[in-house]
Amino acid sequence: MNTNKAIKKLFSSYIEKTISKEDFNELKNWVNQSVENKNTFIEYLRVYKVNRNISFVESLDKDIAWNKIISRVNRPFLEGSKSQKSETKRFVLTTRFLKYAAVAVVFLSVGYFVFNNNFLKSDKDLIPENSIVLEMEDGSLKILNETSSNQLIDLNGKPIGKQQGTHLTYEKKGNNEKLVYNTLNIPYGKRFNITLSDGTKVFLNAGSSLKYPINFIDGKSREVFLSGEAHFDVIKDARNPFIVTSENFDVTVLGTVFNVSAYPEDIVSDVVLIEGSVSMQSTSSLKTNGQILKPGFKGSINKNNNQITSEKVNTGMYTSWVKGELFFRNMPFKNIVKKLERHYNREIIVLNENLDTEIFNASFKDEPIENVLSYFEDSFNIKHHIKNQIIYIN
Repeated sequence: MNTNKAIKKLFSSYIEKTISKEDFNELKNWVNQSVENKNTFIEYLRVYKVNRNISFVESLDKDIAWNKIISRVNRPFLEGSKSQKSETKRFVLTTRFLKYAAVAVVFLSVGYFVFNNNFLKSDKDLIPENSIVLEMEDGSLKILNETSSNQLIDLNGKPIGKQQGTHLTYEKKGNNEKLVYNTLNIPYGKRFNITLSDGTKVFLNAGSSLKYPINFIDGKSREVFLSGEAHFDVIKDARNPFIVTSENFDVTVLGTVFNVSAYPEDIVSDVVLIEGSVSMQSTSSLKTNGQILKPGFKGSINKNNNQITSEKVNTGMYTSWVKGELFFRNMPFKNIVKKLERHYNREIIVLNENLDTEIFNASFKDEPIENVLSYFEDSFNIKHHIKNQIIYIN
């Protein structure tokens, strides 16, 4: 059927979680009118996934979901459809279809509040994978809209800070007796900023997660936990050292500006110091000598042997991502691909394994990925093609 504009508008507001209660009921009634409408709704979810790289958390018991899907969706949709040439094709019921049909089941069986409330009480809710998600102290999840301005409220209904677009700012509260943590998770393709309660500024890169206290305790270290990459501008406080803990090392500072790259999948993690002084120490049981870094130096730790080395570098190359820029210097192609995947939230498959160890130099200032791919094709004859939103490098 040709879905009219009004229904398409309801589809969009439902997906974007901006749908009103009245519109939600209207859409639900429309979906319930016929099997054809249900099928259209399922197809819309599938197309939205492909076009926007959205996936939904599978939350239903598979046996229950199967029975509900079979009872709600008629057999012709499962078995066949007309192609453009009017030839009947037989469809196979795959786990991909099960996912979208299960989403439709959820839509038909739950209330409006699930889609209108910003807080999601467990991982059983449907969360778009490219959402910026704030995890509160009780494990509840809040999806942050990058264009919104909201007040942050704790479990007791008290304000703890505010969101303005892509920036979270926490308020400083006195007389804290215990640490209460929030965790901010940034998906591929996005970046976000936080000002902690002590005034420290943190810029989080794509694919990163930061766990931090909403308020620090005076007389104790200011410790945060990082997975991924972040740029820190730390407020000086000699009584309360600032510590960044990652998977296999700690960075301890009093007040300084530095960049930490500690993605779990990377063999080597880096700390680049812009201002001040930092101490870099392995957290492995096999303790190695730490490193005191000076401005303009990079400290690196290898996960295979926990050895820390340092070298003088151009710090701008390592902090360019804060401005949306990319710098590749003497970098293997496989490392470049991984950075592109994080930066643009696109899956890239390299078909020519010989490219993995090839070294390249390049820089891009907030360019779309099409321009980056064209550069490598024009300059190095590295061709590519795109299929089902996946980029294949030949």
